[in-house]
Amino acid sequence: MVDHSEITTDVTPASKEHLRRNLTNRHIQLISIGGAIGTGLFMGSGKTISLAGPSIIIVYMIIGFMLFFVMRAMGELLLSNLEYKSFSDFAADLIGPWAGFFTGWTYWFCWVVTGIADVVAITAYAQFWFPELSQWIASLLCILLLLVLNLVTVKVFGETEFWFAMIKIVAIISLIVIGLVMIVMQFQSPSGTVASLSHLWNNGGLFPKGISGFFAGFQIAVFAFVGIELVGTTAAETKDPEKVLPRAINAIPLRIIMFYVFALMVIMSVTPWNSVVADKSPFVELFVLIGLPAAASIINFVVLTSAASSANSGVFSTSRILFGLAQEGDAPKSFANLSKRAVPANGLIFSCLCLLCGSVLIFLIPNVMMVFTLVTTVSAILFMFVWSIILCSYLVYRKQHPALHQKSIYKMPAGRLMCWICMAFFAFVLVLLALREDTRQALIATPLWFMVLGLSYMLLRNKKAT
Repeated sequence: MVDHSEITTDVTPASKEHLRRNLTNRHIQLISIGGAIGTGLFMGSGKTISLAGPSIIIVYMIIGFMLFFVMRAMGELLLSNLEYKSFSDFAADLIGPWAGFFTGWTYWFCWVVTGIADVVAITAYAQFWFPELSQWIASLLCILLLLVLNLVTVKVFGETEFWFAMIKIVAIISLIVIGLVMIVMQFQSPSGTVASLSHLWNNGGLFPKGISGFFAGFQIAVFAFVGIELVGTTAAETKDPEKVLPRAINAIPLRIIMFYVFALMVIMSVTPWNSVVADKSPFVELFVLIGLPAAASIINFVVLTSAASSANSGVFSTSRILFGLAQEGDAPKSFANLSKRAVPANGLIFSCLCLLCGSVLIFLIPNVMMVFTLVTTVSAILFMFVWSIILCSYLVYRKQHPALHQKSIYKMPAGRLMCWICMAFFAFVLVLLALREDTRQALIATPLWFMVLGLSYMLLRNKKAT
């Protein structure tokens, strides 16, 4: 049974202002489930299906398997010390202050880049109804709305996210059920295509694009999982983390099977993979192809709210990350100031200004899918860095605190071994990104971020020393 008691986390900076996160458990449960359904699934699955064919299902399962162990490592770390509230907390404690600085700022940048990808996706979905609307103007309006929503109160954010998540969950379950009915009834679309599970292996087999096509599917598929770590950090803020956190993490495999595997199997059974359009959402196109335009409008609304949900979470997260960094002296002090509504307004405005880069990109590069691929690649690389820091922190924790590990009520299975396997997998994905031209550019540009961070950290350390 869901406990609807209030969860309030007060953080007091030097100014004695309080950051109040009045989110009920009802909000947290739905936000954690909704976090498993990313924009990459709705927007990027068209491209991943066209790249890999039915083998994309295996891609999602492999990534989900690896990230489950990353979340288990995070779960054990968070429960080993209930004072830990974020990655930067245990990274700074276990690895060193530099790790906390790099992790905090990289996680902030992760969500800014993800927010840009979400804004790009939202403008693409808006084209479905308003083909004449300028994409960069649509992105500006979207960012302004996100800023206004988050400047009000945290309760508005919680309630908005609750209903956004509910819409996504109901929509995907409905899509799976409707698709299964079509398959059983052998529904025939106006184009003459008959819905059948045989589409998964009849059009070139499970690997129609070969092993290279299979590998090519990993980039946007990885992006579909970004934000999965919010499940742990949100659950850790509840009054009973020993119960809530393991329950949230243990549900990840079931969510991956339900939201990714079943949904994509249904899509490719109703619409053969070689009929899926790469630069459009297959969730929308499925209903267009079977002659149900009204349903397509509904699904387009669903995927638009999904992208808006992710962008909303990103804006919320970045402002709180900046607030925490400012408290630690790792960001300008102004980010620790709160508005009369107990909202870190300066951080919000700064993050939204950074999101405007998405509008600039759309203006400079009118090809939405090209922009989406660029920003999702950067986001995927940075999130893999954060996930790797979690694994490195776990390895240090195992070495420095063997007694804590022995007492843990939520031990990571095959802890040390799976840490190395997961990090080797992330390195493998980086190699794959280097092999494709459309992702190589982002891979080459990403190290600039770490160079800027390194220089900033040295300057900050010298300033503190004096």
